[in-house]
Amino acid sequence: MGDILAHESELLELVKEYLDFAEFEDTLKTFSKECKLKGKPLTKTAGGSLRNCKSLIIQKDLTAAFDTGDQKAFFRLWGEHIPSSIRDGDSLAQKLEFYLHIHFAIYPLKHAVGTPDKEELDERISYFKTYLETKGAALSQTTEFLPFYALPFVPNPVVHPSYKELFQDSWTPELKLKLEKFLALVLKACNTPKLLTLYKGNGQSHKEVLQQLHQQVVEAERRSVTYLKRYNKIQADYHNLIGVTAELVDSLEATVSGKMITPEYLQSVCVRLFSNQVRQNLAHSVDFTRPGTASTMLRASVAPMKLKDAPLLPSLDYEKLKKDLIWGSDRLKAFLLQALRWRLTTSHPGEQRETVLQAYISNDLLDCHSHTQRTVLQLLLGRSEVVRQYMARLINAFASLAEGRHYLAQSTQVLRMLEERLKQEDKDVIARENVLGALQKCSLRRPLQTAMIRDGLIFWLIDLLKDPDCLSDYTLEYSVALLMNLCLRSAGKKACSKVAGLVLKVLSDLLGHENHEIQPYVNGALYSILSVPSIREEARAMGMEDILRCFLREGNAEMTRQIEFIVKQLNSEELLDGVLESDDDEDEDDEEDHDIMEADLDKDELIQPQLGELSGEKLLTTEYLGIMTNTGKAQRKGPASGQRGGAEPLRRPVTPSGHRNGYSV
Repeated sequence: MGDILAHESELLELVKEYLDFAEFEDTLKTFSKECKLKGKPLTKTAGGSLRNCKSLIIQKDLTAAFDTGDQKAFFRLWGEHIPSSIRDGDSLAQKLEFYLHIHFAIYPLKHAVGTPDKEELDERISYFKTYLETKGAALSQTTEFLPFYALPFVPNPVVHPSYKELFQDSWTPELKLKLEKFLALVLKACNTPKLLTLYKGNGQSHKEVLQQLHQQVVEAERRSVTYLKRYNKIQADYHNLIGVTAELVDSLEATVSGKMITPEYLQSVCVRLFSNQVRQNLAHSVDFTRPGTASTMLRASVAPMKLKDAPLLPSLDYEKLKKDLIWGSDRLKAFLLQALRWRLTTSHPGEQRETVLQAYISNDLLDCHSHTQRTVLQLLLGRSEVVRQYMARLINAFASLAEGRHYLAQSTQVLRMLEERLKQEDKDVIARENVLGALQKCSLRRPLQTAMIRDGLIFWLIDLLKDPDCLSDYTLEYSVALLMNLCLRSAGKKACSKVAGLVLKVLSDLLGHENHEIQPYVNGALYSILSVPSIREEARAMGMEDILRCFLREGNAEMTRQIEFIVKQLNSEELLDGVLESDDDEDEDDEEDHDIMEADLDKDELIQPQLGELSGEKLLTTEYLGIMTNTGKAQRKGPASGQRGGAEPLRRPVTPSGHRNGYSV
């Protein structure tokens, strides 16, 4: 009680300050009155009224300088009253400041009566150029601002198509509105009451943060053990290689002196270079006296090894599994979906994985062929966020394999649910990533491409890609790759022609994005849609060639060659692209690309088993063991030939994972 009395005055001041800040005027009057009645009067300060008055004056001065184009006064006030932590660390503040510099740079062009004062205009452009070379350089890699770095060098920005938006009547009022909202928020935040600061510093969010950190530590420790083993193996091989190299140097020096190297010595050196698994039999099975034998064996040792046959996993009781997936608790559903996904993602490529997938398909694990009222597939639209995400991950794992895509394509319900989930999911980033990934992989199949185009997915993707900086790398890559696959079809090009200006703006902005993984898909989409005469005409009107030639100077060799192809397409006069195959045939002409199971499928797991709780393969084999029915599956044919030339833009559907590994459909 003594501690409370000692700090009572400070506590009362904290409460009063917060009530004043939050504008609880009646509550504050009652609180002050009661404090006075109890003999605990509060200090009389003008408090909020003075604070608010000062904030309003600052805001008024800044907006007045904005309206009159007084650049020096504006940025002096901006530097004095906007904290440097916000100016330098907040992306919203940095973007707003960039546009404010543009506003003041072009102010004479927009507000001068008659011909603008050349001296004043040159001074403002020079100021803007200095900003671009100093503080503004931080945004030079941001797609949104890339065209404005050429503004100081354009003789007449008013007529240039890239800056048309700046000179529209609505641009300045919209910027002013953003400025006013920003100032109201920041100037109020600068006067944050101490009570709110204390709460934020010691709030309940700490518990959630600690839980997330703990999970990250556990995963990091697991990964570090794996990496440590790999490091130790590499280090041992390195030391061995250095030792062998030193001996070979000694041997070369000896041959200069006329000493001969015996076959036995050569054999001992080569044996040391091989793994333990082949050392035992190597000495007796290889004749090192025959010229070229040692070097041939060494080259063969680093050639890709054929995967060993892995044992088949136990069969499962799929009837019981599906029953619990539909009627079990949300936690059980999540653990089952996780275990089924792990069985697919962690199985050995080859017969083991193919057998797992074949078992899933033959037992219709996802109920793609079911006509019952409740199905496993409906978990994708369920109420539980964890279950929705884990269902999306499992479908994405299916879509990562050619046979899995074939299974998913047999049900129109799958595509409809994926599209519905994609458009609704705005909270769970990982769930949306996996739904998008599944759709992108399904877009390798022509009938599904047709359905996606018909459902208007191109328009949704264009809208999503308007602001690429707020997307995760996975979402950005797969959305651009999906857009490209759909743009390769005649129906996709026709859809793009309806919003040609918007599509071209989005794609041209993406050309300069810092994520270089998307460049092949952007180039492929541009090359494809520019085969349409109306889109070519729109592109020429907006100065697309100038934009493309900017990237010719900056890109790498492959990017440069692809841009050259796009420029050539832009300047062509062909009515249609005769190289692309007809869209009339909906047959699956793809021997699809290699099966690629991404590591992202198992990242950032949401659930962890508690003590005594089963999960993963142990859960499946303990509770859902079935009769042994696994049988080997015949190997599918390899991917179709017909690789594109590295210089040309992509003209066949791909997935990002397959493209990175050098495969195309």
